[in-house]
Amino acid sequence: MSPRILSLVAALIVIAAPSRGQNAPELRWGGDSEGGAPFVEADPQDPTKLVGFDVEIAGLVARELGRAPRFVQVSFTTLEASAVRGDFDIGLSGIEDTSARRARLAVTVPYYEFHEVLTVREADRARVRTLADLRGRRVATLGATLAYDILVAAEAEHGIVPVTYEDDVHPYSDLALGRVDAVVLDAVLAARGITRNPGLVNQEADIGVGYYVGILAPGRSVLRDRINDILKQAMRDGRLEAIFRRWNMWNDDQPRLYARVRASPTDETVPISQGTPPGAWEATRRYFPALLQAAVITVALSCAAMALAVALGVLIASGRVYGARPLQAALTGYVEVMRGTPLLLQLLVLYFGLASLIQLPAFVAAFVGLGLNYAAYESEIYRGALEAVPPGQLDAARALGLTDAQTLALVRGPQAFRLALAPMTNDFVALLKDSSLVSLITVVELTRQTTIFAANIGSWVVPGALCAALYLAMSLPLARLARRIEKGWRRG
Repeated sequence: MSPRILSLVAALIVIAAPSRGQNAPELRWGGDSEGGAPFVEADPQDPTKLVGFDVEIAGLVARELGRAPRFVQVSFTTLEASAVRGDFDIGLSGIEDTSARRARLAVTVPYYEFHEVLTVREADRARVRTLADLRGRRVATLGATLAYDILVAAEAEHGIVPVTYEDDVHPYSDLALGRVDAVVLDAVLAARGITRNPGLVNQEADIGVGYYVGILAPGRSVLRDRINDILKQAMRDGRLEAIFRRWNMWNDDQPRLYARVRASPTDETVPISQGTPPGAWEATRRYFPALLQAAVITVALSCAAMALAVALGVLIASGRVYGARPLQAALTGYVEVMRGTPLLLQLLVLYFGLASLIQLPAFVAAFVGLGLNYAAYESEIYRGALEAVPPGQLDAARALGLTDAQTLALVRGPQAFRLALAPMTNDFVALLKDSSLVSLITVVELTRQTTIFAANIGSWVVPGALCAALYLAMSLPLARLARRIEKGWRRG
């Protein structure tokens, strides 16, 4: 069983299990167990327990507050929104300190300093030393991170193409496979990435410095200040140092950070390089062109995938109606497998699982995956429509001497198309929305770009409204066109 699956199982067990001491107050702390070691992961010796430096820091804070720690599983990209909702008391999951977060949330003092690291293949060690050497190249990172902001700036300055991932494992595996040309992430993740992929190396380029912090809801400043006092005391007495030494993360940067933190009476202890965060409308103005570009990708992908689904669906339906029994059985098996397994799983297997055999570009994998999946559904629509044509008309066609192919093309097919048109339109709208799943294989379509937008401004209100408006703008004309075609067929 993979570490990722173990982490998820452990998270579910921890959430479901009763806390120690039913009447004891709890410190609910949010994190993403998919982040893995050294942040939060399932203990390899006991998957029902979580381990990691953030787990230990949460335990330290809870003990000092006289509470029992309780883990709350939250996706990394929604940690801020969950903090605002009050889903947990404090978020601790390798969360980076930014001016935007400080403007929106109650943020603790930094408890760890890290450097952003450029990772390349061993063969490119001498050629690629800085971001400037990657002009026109694809560089992977995680969305809504300091590394992502750095790459967006480098996109304008050096022509770099940022590629965002949902996790920190596949950027490095894709780099080893040659799908991307470099990875920029923090040193903790970079060290783990080259350990898992021996053909990669970390460069010494100075890309940026960041800090890990805890986040609380905006109104929890009193609790935040108590936690700050606990963290500062743990810096003085060496307990934080002991935690990071256990995880082999202690280095010369930390004593300097701790000295600055302890010397400051406020939580504004570390200068944030990002500057003043833009307001919601200014951020909307900046992101709207990217949303439009992502919408174009969504439309192009959906149209191409639907065309493939229709073509394959017609062939599958025809084979099940007219084919020999072995062919019918094989096609039925295909339909049941594609309908009975999740589309997301199919996309992941197609892109990541088969990478050692065939390395499909992300857009091609998305197009093929969506097309193959929806072909199964389309084939059932067409088969039902074909079988709904009255048998008397088929008998009449045979009496006129028409072959099966002529009957299908001239009599049965046109009538079946009229019956299938409405459900086809419904499937196209569904595919348009299901295209959001391809973000997990690095295609930045509309929903993924909206998620990045929302994570960077800390709100889903404006990004969500814009995303919904764009989806409606894409789907409503399609529905209108389908109604006009139906009316034309009825007149005919």
